[in-house]
Amino acid sequence: MPVNGKQDVIFEDDDLPYEEEIIRNPYSVKCWMRYIEFKQNASKAVLNMIYERALKELPGSYKLWYNYLRERRKQVKGKCINEPVYEEINNCHERALVFMHKMPRIWIDYCQFLVLQCKITRSRRSFDRALRALPVTQHPRIWPLYLRFVRNLPLPETAIRVYRRYLKLSPENAEDYIEYLKSVGRLDEAAVRLAAVVNDESFVSKEGKSNYQLWHELCDLISQNPDKVTSLNVGAIIRGGLTRFTDQLGKLWCSLADYYIRSGLFEKARDVYEEAILTVVTVRDFTQVFDSYAQFEESMIAAKMETTSEMGQDEEDDIDLELRLARFEELITRRPLLLNSVLLRQNPHNVHEWHKRVKLYEGIPRQIINTYTEAVQTVDPMKATGKPHTLWVTFAKFYEDNEQLDDARTIFEKATKVNYKQVDDLAAVWCEYGEMELRHENYEQALRILRKATAIPSKKAEYFDASEPVQNRVYKSLKVWSMLADLEESLGTFQSTKAVYDRIIDLRIATPQIIINYAMFLEEHQYFEESFKAYERGIALFKWPNVYDIWNTYLTKFIDRYAGKKLERARDLFEQALDGCPAKFAKTIYLLYAKLEEEYGLARHAMAVYERATQAVENEERHQMFNIYIKRAAEIYGVTYTRAIYQKAIEVLPDEHSRDICLRFADMESKLGEIDRARAIYSYCSQICDPRVTAVFWQTWKEFEIRHGNEDTIREMLRIKRSVQATYNTQVNFMSSQMLKATTSSTGTVSDLAPGQLGIDDMKMLEQKAQQLAAEAEQDKPKPKEKILFIRSDTSRTELAELAKQANPDEINIDDEDEDDGQGPEEVQLEQKSVPTAVYGGLKDD
Repeated sequence: MPVNGKQDVIFEDDDLPYEEEIIRNPYSVKCWMRYIEFKQNASKAVLNMIYERALKELPGSYKLWYNYLRERRKQVKGKCINEPVYEEINNCHERALVFMHKMPRIWIDYCQFLVLQCKITRSRRSFDRALRALPVTQHPRIWPLYLRFVRNLPLPETAIRVYRRYLKLSPENAEDYIEYLKSVGRLDEAAVRLAAVVNDESFVSKEGKSNYQLWHELCDLISQNPDKVTSLNVGAIIRGGLTRFTDQLGKLWCSLADYYIRSGLFEKARDVYEEAILTVVTVRDFTQVFDSYAQFEESMIAAKMETTSEMGQDEEDDIDLELRLARFEELITRRPLLLNSVLLRQNPHNVHEWHKRVKLYEGIPRQIINTYTEAVQTVDPMKATGKPHTLWVTFAKFYEDNEQLDDARTIFEKATKVNYKQVDDLAAVWCEYGEMELRHENYEQALRILRKATAIPSKKAEYFDASEPVQNRVYKSLKVWSMLADLEESLGTFQSTKAVYDRIIDLRIATPQIIINYAMFLEEHQYFEESFKAYERGIALFKWPNVYDIWNTYLTKFIDRYAGKKLERARDLFEQALDGCPAKFAKTIYLLYAKLEEEYGLARHAMAVYERATQAVENEERHQMFNIYIKRAAEIYGVTYTRAIYQKAIEVLPDEHSRDICLRFADMESKLGEIDRARAIYSYCSQICDPRVTAVFWQTWKEFEIRHGNEDTIREMLRIKRSVQATYNTQVNFMSSQMLKATTSSTGTVSDLAPGQLGIDDMKMLEQKAQQLAAEAEQDKPKPKEKILFIRSDTSRTELAELAKQANPDEINIDDEDEDDGQGPEEVQLEQKSVPTAVYGGLKDD
């Protein structure tokens, strides 16, 4: 029962051990906590009383206070916040903070409990007390709760004040404050804060935004809300961004113009757009600004038309609308010119863009002249992209097309004094200057100009000496000298033209074509020996292969001039030309040499030339050279003379050409009636003729034997054929080539098998392929309707005689002697390719 207003303590029997322990150790937290745990299921009043008794003895125990306050908050969970028990718990927290004011957990729980009770002022003051009581290192535990609390308040003023205090401690979190200000409509202060962030070079965005992105956020904020942002000078801020971010100007210009549009200052916005398209230096920025400008003009027209229709006015009589339409059309028309201006601001030395600008002004002479004038003054020849001299040339041609020759001459005269990077540019200017005078039939003036261009300067310089100006090097320009030579030939005298060509040669800038032109010029004026001297000078200047055209023309002209009158001199010239002549160019000169000997010299000399030619030309041309040699020898000396030529050709030519020569050789011998010689040639050639690859050869030999042979020769041919076939079948290289050839014929491709890359499996494949090819050859035996293809070794003599009689009854006479022993193909001894005299089997021409 309560006594004197206090509640009596009622003990149960189970409490006595704990009470005794407390009496013995009243300052032991463990004893009190064991007692509290034991009484967890007791009533709230009893439990609270034990906590109060414990805290009376141990008021500085954080553990007791924390558990007590948590227990009290748990007891009121779910109850109405207006009940007086909440205030009792608040008082408990206040009593705890007397001792626990340095404990952030106590403050956090208390502040959250007050927020739960919707006590705004008391919560705010508690948060402030917590921040004052706790050290700064503990503030990060309080501020998130405090900021969350103030953001949920109906009026933003409290939150703004709290945020301002918070940013003094943590300025790096300014972005959160700016986002809050945007959310509550305080855009003016948000813009001010964002401007401060942008200007702070040490600021690092927690969201990973760059300074450029933050600047764009500021520009968008102030340009889209001109009526709400009043504390900042919008124009100055955006223009400051234009100076800082020179590579991203398009968006900033559009933001500035958008600010004036939203402010209702349309003319000022138009001025901003005009300034932007005249200052941006990249196509991307220009495109952004121009599209925004065009959209603005369209919206202005649409708004005006809508206003006119609402007011019931006649659109045709509205001058303002017509003005806006005309302004929009002019903007669209100006786009190519504006874009060209952007590219020229990007690179003022771009010659191609200057030419495009002139074309855009087509039909406006004054603008064209101004553009050319600006171009030649702006473009630095040393930095130019393209050919800077073309600007001067087209400028002068513009005056020429308008029949202002004096002005064109003035332009050309100025152009010749420009220090170009290349000598070729100045040479082109001089040539164009001269051609202009020629077009207007001022021939003497043209000659004077080119003579002036080629005059030797007071200070000579080498053509490629970049340290000297081009005016000191143009006298060695072949382009100018070539044009001067053409003009001298057409307009000057013989002596002046000859002097020009001599000067070109003396300056060592002549080309083979110049030498040939000089010689042809002398020849036209009947100075034949002088022309030959010109060829000689050219030959002394150049080496192979550049001298080929000079030699070819020289020798042809010399032969045409003197024919056989100066044969020894002509021979000396040919020998001189052939000395050191590459094989690639030797064929033409040798044929010309041989023709000279045939027509004006000795036949044996011609044959000697042909003989030398077969050794001097390239390997690919040897076969053709031997054919020419054989043909000419047969025409001059007769076919019997060609035997030695055939013999040498067979010896030196590769197999594919040697077969053709052998067939022609054998055909010639058979026509001469030398059947044994022809047969010996066929026998010799069979060594390089595989039956499966060179079927034409064996068919030709078969036909030859049918016409001229007998039983023994036919049998010998067939044995040789089988022997050659067996020989090739046992050669690995041949088998691989056969397999590759078969693969090519079946698939259209050839396997890349390099020598030495055939493994064991490849060898087996080649052997199988060779066996398959041999089987196919057996199946391809002659049909009964053919006269003779193959004669087996076991064929009877009577059958062989019958076959032979059918083939050639006049020459074949077979006796009834014993049958031939029939040697196998392995017994046939084939002659190896050797000195061609053995081809005839010991028979030589007497």
